[in-house]
Amino acid sequence: MSLIVAALGVLSFGLGFWLCKNLGLMSVVWRQISHTPFRSSVVVLCIAISIAIPTLTTILVDHYDSDLKARARTTPLILGSKGNQIDLTLASLYFRSADFDTVPFSLFERISGWNKGVAIPMNLRFQAQGHPICATSPEYFEKRKLTCDQGRFPFRLGEVVLGADMAAGLDLKPGDFLFSDQKELYDISKPAALKMHVVGTLLPSNSPDDQAAFVATGTAWILEGLSHGHKPPQEISEDLLLAKKGDNITVSGAMIEYNEVTKENASGFHYHGDSNLLPLSSILFFPHDTKAGVISAARIKSGKLYQMVKPIAVVDELMAKVFQVKAFLDLVSVLLAISTSFLIGLVCVLTARMRQRETDTLKQIGIAKGRIAALLLTEIGTLLISGIALAGLLVAGSWFLLPNLIQTL
Repeated sequence: MSLIVAALGVLSFGLGFWLCKNLGLMSVVWRQISHTPFRSSVVVLCIAISIAIPTLTTILVDHYDSDLKARARTTPLILGSKGNQIDLTLASLYFRSADFDTVPFSLFERISGWNKGVAIPMNLRFQAQGHPICATSPEYFEKRKLTCDQGRFPFRLGEVVLGADMAAGLDLKPGDFLFSDQKELYDISKPAALKMHVVGTLLPSNSPDDQAAFVATGTAWILEGLSHGHKPPQEISEDLLLAKKGDNITVSGAMIEYNEVTKENASGFHYHGDSNLLPLSSILFFPHDTKAGVISAARIKSGKLYQMVKPIAVVDELMAKVFQVKAFLDLVSVLLAISTSFLIGLVCVLTARMRQRETDTLKQIGIAKGRIAALLLTEIGTLLISGIALAGLLVAGSWFLLPNLIQTL
């Protein structure tokens, strides 16, 4: 990118210096350009496109490559189910929606018990207002260096903290409420949308975290329908009791469960079944050192049930494919530049022939041949400068108008 900018800068400076030395010819050149606006506009547009396309492609690819790898480097290892490594990595790092198997909570407890590093649980299966919900532990905020702009981090069930862009876009602040999105709107067997309490907003981090909502891990299991709360058995209507035997009570499915966690009912939320099987999307792992990471990865690999991937290796593989596409685009850009050069050359030749009588007249009134050549070169230089300026505007406009890949990935 820097080489392209430097080359364009040197070319512009050289052409500008040439035009400054020939300011006396500019009035004549301007009249000629104004007299043939269509031809001049076509030449300027062709120059601009042939410069803007390769420049913008190079700048965007370099920028996206830098941003993608920056986040990947801050996450040494990701543990997840066997399958597509790219889907697992993009989902865990950038909250990209993907369909892959979950891992049990017992796996998180097992890897945490090895004392080889910090394990962070992640559940990314739900959304709120179209934004991803990341159910995780407090260590996530520490490792990502996230701090609160207002309020605090979520520690209790039903609490949520919002990324900076999400909070600004939805105009939410601590004390407000946020409802989760239902996966199956018309399936009454699925849990209702959860009313979550906004307890904080994060400072901007220029990362996917700005577009996400963060909750405690247990909140995700409420969204899954695996954890729920309802009135104590003694307060339930007799009409909803199907059977009662000792301490075991069978309750009708018609009983309405709480769709909000409050101080009054928080202690009543509970799980049914084995808590070790509660699902996680993935587990971020930050080993204490390289040796601990290698040992942990080897243990996971020997089990043959799960995979532990290096995000930076996956991103490198992904970007290698992108650079293959870019190489093809670069070839197209070279061909475009060559065809543009031929077009400009053809226009110059045809223009010279059309203006032969004008050239002869200039010679007859005593204008030197060098001065006539300078007139033609000044016109060409003016068109080149205009083309480079238009290319700069196209690149700058595209840079601001194109969406941020890291934010939208």
